[in-house]
Amino acid sequence: MPEKPFVLDFTDERCREVALAGGKGASLASMTQNGLPVPPGFAVTSPAFAEAVNGEKLLGCLKAEDLDGARAVVAQTEPPRELIKAAYERLPQGASVAVRSSACAEDSHDASYAGQQETYLFVETFDEVLEKVVECWLSFFSERALFYREHKGDLDDIQMAVVVQQMVHADKAGVMFTVDPVNNRKDRIVVEAVRGIGEHVVSGEVTPDYYTVDRKGTVKKARVVDEQVLSASELAELVKMGLHLADLNGCPQDIEWAYDSTGLYMLQSRPVTTL
Repeated sequence: MPEKPFVLDFTDERCREVALAGGKGASLASMTQNGLPVPPGFAVTSPAFAEAVNGEKLLGCLKAEDLDGARAVVAQTEPPRELIKAAYERLPQGASVAVRSSACAEDSHDASYAGQQETYLFVETFDEVLEKVVECWLSFFSERALFYREHKGDLDDIQMAVVVQQMVHADKAGVMFTVDPVNNRKDRIVVEAVRGIGEHVVSGEVTPDYYTVDRKGTVKKARVVDEQVLSASELAELVKMGLHLADLNGCPQDIEWAYDSTGLYMLQSRPVTTL
């Protein structure tokens, strides 16, 4: 048996395996390898956690329903420092990164593991990256996250990866659905957009512009909050990219995107789970 990798760049074929890189990591690797504009990054794989943690002690705490004890075991776990450092140093120097948890749930839909998905933005130093990797590991042992895994009692069912990726200093960002999930229309694409980073849309902090667009990129309906965030050409570019991703994945996609001064980036793509 070949040794399981602990750290994988998005450019590595193995990073497309959900069991290693989690749903988020596998999606980013797939987009990268299909030539889409994805900020560079890497996954700290699920075997890295399994190897680093005291599995026997952790399982003992979980079986005893000692959540504080389980979290204490995870908090003491050290990530593979040198491997992460090597991957981190391959990223553009001086750039801040995002550190995100990436669930290895069998269906790979992040929605199935709601409450487990921690994200840390604008992480500036290597030591802080290591710290946030452990924080992401800890997020899988919150009460809400453990509820999903109750009665499983096997370390293989506690698979988790962490993604580290160069931050996009976004001028505008948001989400796109390659179908209209509310009206269940497959001939419409829905785009939500805000100025700045897309987390404002995801968290509901800011009311986004809301566009309903046809598959050619023509706006059919728009709800603009203040000054329109996206130009017609940007909307057309987004639609083209979104439909390309839906074709690659064979199903409608829920996509996170961002524009910075250099152009468009894809930050995440997953199946639409509400159809």
